[in-house]
Amino acid sequence: MRKIWIFIFLILFIPIRVYGEELNLAENAKSAILIEASTGEVMYQKNANERLAPASMTKIMSLILIMENIENGNLKWNDIVVVSKNASSMGGSQIFLETNEMMMVEDLVKGICIASGNDATVALAEKIAGTEKAFVKLMNDKAKSLGLRNTNFMNSTGLDAEGHYSSAYDMSIMARELVRHEKILEFSSIYEDYLRKNTAKKFWLVNTNKLVKFYSYIDGLKTGYTGNAGYCLTATGMKNDMRLISVVMGEENTDNRTTDTLAMLDYGFNMYSINKVVNKDKSLGNVRVNLGDIENVDIMLEEDITILNNNQKGKKNITYEINTNNINAPVKKGDVVGKLDVYEEGRYLYSRDITVMNDIEKANIFKVFIRNLRDIMGVKV
Repeated sequence: MRKIWIFIFLILFIPIRVYGEELNLAENAKSAILIEASTGEVMYQKNANERLAPASMTKIMSLILIMENIENGNLKWNDIVVVSKNASSMGGSQIFLETNEMMMVEDLVKGICIASGNDATVALAEKIAGTEKAFVKLMNDKAKSLGLRNTNFMNSTGLDAEGHYSSAYDMSIMARELVRHEKILEFSSIYEDYLRKNTAKKFWLVNTNKLVKFYSYIDGLKTGYTGNAGYCLTATGMKNDMRLISVVMGEENTDNRTTDTLAMLDYGFNMYSINKVVNKDKSLGNVRVNLGDIENVDIMLEEDITILNNNQKGKKNITYEINTNNINAPVKKGDVVGKLDVYEEGRYLYSRDITVMNDIEKANIFKVFIRNLRDIMGVKV
């Protein structure tokens, strides 16, 4: 395995707004968390691992699976979904789908993101997995793959059910996964729209997340409310190329939910900044390809390497280590061939996949023979 260590020193000269040492940003919430999306670093937390009812924030996981199915081609935006009796009978928040009604996937996703439609969620769950029960299994499988330890789903909508729970920390990880599918923010940032346009059953959608109307930098993500869960909100916004994700759970009313969310986001945007230290798509060098038609291939990152900086601290010692696997031809552009590990003062922060920049086919027998001869003789042939 090839290892390369690179040292980077970041010095910041940024005016800061100083907060008290003891933070109580979400004083009304049962649990809360604030993270930076690109690094996943936690800026603030309160009882973040407590298991609580997530209400309709559950739909963040449903949307992850929906977006994955769209992006892998199993589902298309213009596919028509025929609504089942089960989906149309969902209570709670809904877009009032009727049994056997036909609606495009894009409109159903819009109904989930804007109006938190339980019926729309179940309709797409059934479209993807056949039954909601089978879809819920996929949700729990995905939760395990994300390393979520305090999450278990019993339905796709977030309606109260025994054994249905999550935590603020787990919700932030789900939200971080969802916003990787950037298309979803085009829907979650809409304040109002219509379904069934140009029909007698035109339906007005109004976003349950009012923050997207009044704060231009907030573009999502998902509200929640049930009697058991209280008022919940996973919010996200971007300023100065930094995306934050906040979660509050168990609020007593919408005012407290809004106040605590804005307090966390304001804190994060004022106290922190993001620095890009390695650009994706830029060559990190090249590595040998065994039996390749071309002996070496350039490697790159699929995601930028970014560092979260506390603006009160002026200097960071950042290192990263490139670890590549033994690579055998053929390889395709985008194949993962290693990891880049990022460290701060020797403390591991996170990893990013390293991929190859070009296709490399397998060399023919004659070319392999010539190379072996060259290596034996120690000369260029």
